[in-house]
Amino acid sequence: MYDRCRTHGIPYKKVGKLVVARAEQEAYIYSLHAKAEKLSWSPLSQAFNFPTPTLHTTLISGDEAREVEPNLHQDITAALWSPETGIIDSHALMESLEKDIADNENSELVYSTKVVRIDRNTDGPGWVVQLVTGGSNEGDALVARTVINCAGLAAPLILNAILPEEQRLPMFFARGSYASYRGPGVEHVSHLIYPCPAVGKDSHAFHSLGTHLTLDLQGKIRFGPDLDWIDPPEGSEDADFWQKHLVPDDSRLALMHDAVREYLPNISAQGLQPDYCGVRPKLVGPGGGFQDFVFRQDKASGHGEGEMIS
Repeated sequence: MYDRCRTHGIPYKKVGKLVVARAEQEAYIYSLHAKAEKLSWSPLSQAFNFPTPTLHTTLISGDEAREVEPNLHQDITAALWSPETGIIDSHALMESLEKDIADNENSELVYSTKVVRIDRNTDGPGWVVQLVTGGSNEGDALVARTVINCAGLAAPLILNAILPEEQRLPMFFARGSYASYRGPGVEHVSHLIYPCPAVGKDSHAFHSLGTHLTLDLQGKIRFGPDLDWIDPPEGSEDADFWQKHLVPDDSRLALMHDAVREYLPNISAQGLQPDYCGVRPKLVGPGGGFQDFVFRQDKASGHGEGEMIS
């Protein structure tokens, strides 16, 4: 990614990340570190034949963490340091990928197009994908050997359309809010800071990675996202329902302030302002624990021909 940023003029900054832990949370960062050490390069990666770590992390003490970020709470006893973590101009990255596709004579981009139905192709391998572009009342259909389903909030809807009812994925949604911050308690902060998730008696509530500190390329500090469960209407197609949950407000600021003070004790409630929010799709509902991502491949035929990658 850093190579692409350098060669394509994409703004970025390697800032590093601290995952900070209290004494009762140290087992969590030890586990993260062990997982990082076990990661290996993909055979398709240019780095596959080089003895460099896939994800370099280091365990440090609370005092060492406070040398890096002096504002951290005295109750922080350890941290996981990820020096290669960085931030990027995501819009510039998308524009560079868009240009790669547009400049390739074998590729085509089709905008404002909705997938209305996908069926297994009965006349050969692959899928029959039915589409509607723009406000047209007429649809188009194409046959695709491979379908990559990355349709955001609608991805489970597309996948469930090809699965038997008993195998369909349930869908749960929450709103995640971010707050910008200007005030005391973050002097000279220059790294991303992530808290550990709840442990012990609150571990049942572990649905996200906590309210963390993020930086943008201009140095602006934001805290988030939090987690606020929402109950969409049947079908989740009511645009007005989603839109009203995308308007930031101050209803979550007090809870966010309490969460952040667990690792940055001197921030002020007055310095927090609503910034932006989004919908966070979840694979399990309230009380169901934590599950982040599922990657799966579904075949179009019993002979293993044609794939949908979701």
